[in-house]
Amino acid sequence: MQTAGAPSDNFDVHTTAQSEETRLKQTRLKLSQILSAPNQITLGRMAFLPFVVIKIVEGHYRGALILFLFAGLSDGIDGLIARKLHQQTLLGQYLDPIADKMLLSTVFLVLSIVHQIPWKYTIVVFSRDICILLVSGVLFTIAGLRDFRPSIFGKANTLAQVAAVIFVMLLQVDHAHWVAVARRMFLNATFVLTIVSALHYLYLVGQRLHALNQETAVT
Repeated sequence: MQTAGAPSDNFDVHTTAQSEETRLKQTRLKLSQILSAPNQITLGRMAFLPFVVIKIVEGHYRGALILFLFAGLSDGIDGLIARKLHQQTLLGQYLDPIADKMLLSTVFLVLSIVHQIPWKYTIVVFSRDICILLVSGVLFTIAGLRDFRPSIFGKANTLAQVAAVIFVMLLQVDHAHWVAVARRMFLNATFVLTIVSALHYLYLVGQRLHALNQETAVT
């Protein structure tokens, strides 16, 4: 009886060892993704946020603008490093847009609270982001869709939001007429592009669901 059970016991021990080794490799992989230079820069960008907010609330728009520009510069640097050093990770694909949205949405909200951005712009921006988040969550849960890369309209919208924030704060530092014109232009562009990008997102979602249904029907 004991000899018959020995091979099974050895197999169980071997399987357990393999599982433990796999778990350790996955842990190391996750840790290496967090410690990669691009992701560290992205996390650093998130650390700028409370200081930008403090400067805005205190009315120190020059300092807030400088910090915001540094945060924006880090956004370009982390992507460049990831491509040059081949350190593009799954974590980075999720972390980078989260950091961008946290920074932009929070700054928009705070600037509306201190009466520098009319509420209609902030409400439209937040409504779009919340709707996209909810739709993405539902599609991932129901259909397993993961591909939510930003469209050309989404990228243009982000650019317009960044420019709007810069010129809103710059107007508090430099009251030049061209700054006021640029502020109004980019706020209006944000309003339009937010709506257009939301509609385009819904169109892309419909296309992906249609393609998924066709694949399911074929299989």
